[in-house]
Formats: sequence, C-alpha cells, structure tokens
Amino acid sequence: MLKRAKLDFKMIQAFRNFMTRRTISAKARNKVMNSFSSYKIFSDTRVKAETLRQKEQRPHEVLYFHKVDDPYSHLTVQCIAKLQSSFDIILKPILVGEESLEAIHEPSLYNIYCLRDVQRIAPFYGVNFNAHEYPEKKLIDKANSILSSVKEEDFAEIANSVSAALWGDDADALDELSSSYFSTKKQVREKLIQGNEIRDAKGYYFGSAFYYEKELYWGLDRLPHLEERLSDLGAKKSKECEKICPLELQAPEQISSDTKINLYYYPSLNSPYTFVSTKRVRQIQEDYPVNLITKPVLPMLMRMMTIPTFKAKYIISDAAREGRRHGHEMQSIFSPIGKPARKSYSLFPVINEAGKGFEYIEALLKASFQDGINIGDEVFLENLIGDLGLDWQIVKKDLNTKHWKKILNDNVEDMYAGNCWGVPSFKITDQDGGNPFYVWGQDRMWLIKEEIFKRLGNE
Repeated sequence: MLKRAKLDFKMIQAFRNFMTRRTISAKARNKVMNSFSSYKIFSDTRVKAETLRQKEQRPHEVLYFHKVDDPYSHLTVQCIAKLQSSFDIILKPILVGEESLEAIHEPSLYNIYCLRDVQRIAPFYGVNFNAHEYPEKKLIDKANSILSSVKEEDFAEIANSVSAALWGDDADALDELSSSYFSTKKQVREKLIQGNEIRDAKGYYFGSAFYYEKELYWGLDRLPHLEERLSDLGAKKSKECEKICPLELQAPEQISSDTKINLYYYPSLNSPYTFVSTKRVRQIQEDYPVNLITKPVLPMLMRMMTIPTFKAKYIISDAAREGRRHGHEMQSIFSPIGKPARKSYSLFPVINEAGKGFEYIEALLKASFQDGINIGDEVFLENLIGDLGLDWQIVKKDLNTKHWKKILNDNVEDMYAGNCWGVPSFKITDQDGGNPFYVWGQDRMWLIKEEIFKRLGNE
C-alpha cells in the first residue's frame, strides 16, 4: 500500500513537471489560470453562494483557521472578537496543525521570514507581538490541549489569552488555563486532524485564514476584503462600526530628499502577484527618492518547484482580487513558462544596461497578465523594443543567448540572502549599499514606504 502511495505521488510530480515545462501544456495551463482569475466567475460564485445561503436560511457563518504556533495567527486572533461584535455572523473557529509540505517550498527560510515579518507589521496594526523565537513544543502542545476543549462561543477570549501566554513564553499562565481547559493527546490529535481536513476541503493550507461562502481570506492582510463583502450583504451591525484592524501608517504620499534609497526589485515573469505590484512599484519610483534596481528571477516552476493545484488556485484568484483592489486588474492571461520566458529573459541584460530594465519587465507582465500575449513571439518583442526607444537590430543579437542565466541565478542568491524565496521580493539599502532591509510580497508595499520614510523622514 505504501509503495503504491509513493508511486502515485511520483506520477503526480512527474505530471506536474511535464505541465510546467512543455509547450504542449501551455494551452491547458492558460485556460486554468484564466478561470482562476476570471472576475465573471468570481462574481457569479458570490451571487450563487448568497442565493443558496438565503434559500437555506443559513446565518452568515465565517470559518477561522487558527494554528497556535503560527505568528500570523497570533495577530489575527487578537481581532476576531471585534469582527464578531461588528458583524452579524457566527464565527466558527477551526484549530489546525501542520501545513501541507507541498505548500511550503523553503521551510527554513519561510519560518525565519514569517517571524521577522510579524515583528515588523504588528505595531502598524496596533496589535502585540514581542516574541523573538518560536515557542517550545511542550508549550505548543499545552496550547493545543487548552483550545481543543474550548467551546466555540468562548474561543475568542480564551484563544487570545492562550496566544499571549504561548508567544510570551509564559508557562505559568498556560498551566493556569490548562487547569480549566484540558484535552488528552488523542483528543488533540483528532481535533487537529479534523481541522486540517476541513481546511483542506476549503482549498487552503495555512493558519490565520478566514473562509466565507466559497472564498478564502488570509490573515489581517485580507480581512478588509471579508469586511467589505459582509458589509455589502448587510451583515454590518452598525454604520458607525470602525474597520476591524486598520493599518496605522505614517509615510506621506511623497518624499523629497537629496539622499536616495536603493530599492531592489525581484520580479518573475510568471507571477500574478508580481504583475499586481508593478503599478505601485512605479508609483514609489515617482513619489520617493529611490534608485530602482530591477533584478528578475526565474519563476518558481522553472526553479524546479511544484505548486499544487489548490495553492495555485488561491494564489491566482487572490492576486486577481488584489489587482482589482489596487486598480491593476488581471484580464487575459498567457503564461510565459518555458521558452517564452527564456527568450524574454535573454534580452533583459542588454535592455537593463540601456536603463530600461523595469519598463521592460513591466511591459512583459502587462502582456502576459492583461493582454494575453505570448511574450516569446519575436514580432511582439521587436515592437516592444521599439516602444522602449531601443534599436531592435542591436538588441536582438542577445536573443536566445545564455548569459542571462548567471545574472538571474545571482539575483536568486541575493534574494535568498534575505530569507526571501517568492516574488515579488524587495531589498532596501542606504545610498552606500549598506543596512539591507528585505521584504517579500506585494502585501508589503506599504512597509517599503514606511521603511524609506523611516530612513529619510528626519532629513
């Protein structure tokens, strides 16, 4: 039985690898990606879900997936009581355990980065996070034991206390709570297995996430989407209700300074999140005193990483939702995986030397995620080079050459140095190249601005 399972897993991997590398799969891949990003499918799903909910006379039920040793869950759990008090909902907490190994590509980098990220963002959300390391296993086990026995209606209050004690390394507080709430190891194991099964069935893979009627919302970053949806459905208890957990930002819209900050940008040509970031990267370049340095990397699928379908669906649909939020919507997708990406990357070094690196990447992403264009088409590339004001006869000499590979590999190594593995990633340094500050994701564009302001605000 075990051998059969291993064989099936290898066959699945082989199929995924085939799909990510062979041109023959491009049509199918594009079709799937467009279905995941489609606004029509998105809006139709919402309408159908609400129609069915009303027909069945069900309340607004929101699932919340909580993982005790997930730093993001520690932030999110501090806001669920306010969510409950602001909206006419039934909040159903789901205790979950370890993530699917398929969903985490660089576990060591991931764990380090998540802890640092939460340390940085917590003050801006007005929530507490003072931990500098992950909790010990014995404390994690005790936290799970406590929460496995807590009634749903008491979860928000007790989970806050448990999380504060766990991440505050307060064993005495956990001991005190465990005197009133206790579960056996078997009960905890069954609780976590059940929670993981529910999470898997909803198409998710981490903690700190909400689920409401066919749609997922990860952590505090996506809570505004859930709030907006519930408000549109008339579930808000009062017009005076404030946002659940708003960001408290200080950076102004524009900064003038004689000193320039170096902003390194690590994009990928197959990343929907990279696409939805480009408009705001350009805006930062226009509004802040930065030297924008574009350092493209290979897509994860071309770095021998596989992305399971459930994760791909969430990433693409979420990126599409974020694109609409920021006025940079995905429309028609043509994935450049394989030869189109390689051909486009081969021209990057010479174009970057001409000072058009960012503009080139930005145009390629627009073609791939808005216009549905095959960026490996040489007629398209020739026209694009002309639009950039460059000479195609000169640039095309680098088409299909190999020297771009070392440049992109070096870029990946630089990105990994900051415990970042996904895209888009960013690095901020002082003008002299010192004091590096790495950050991952289009979610953190606001944090980039805050860091620049921190460095230049007193000038």
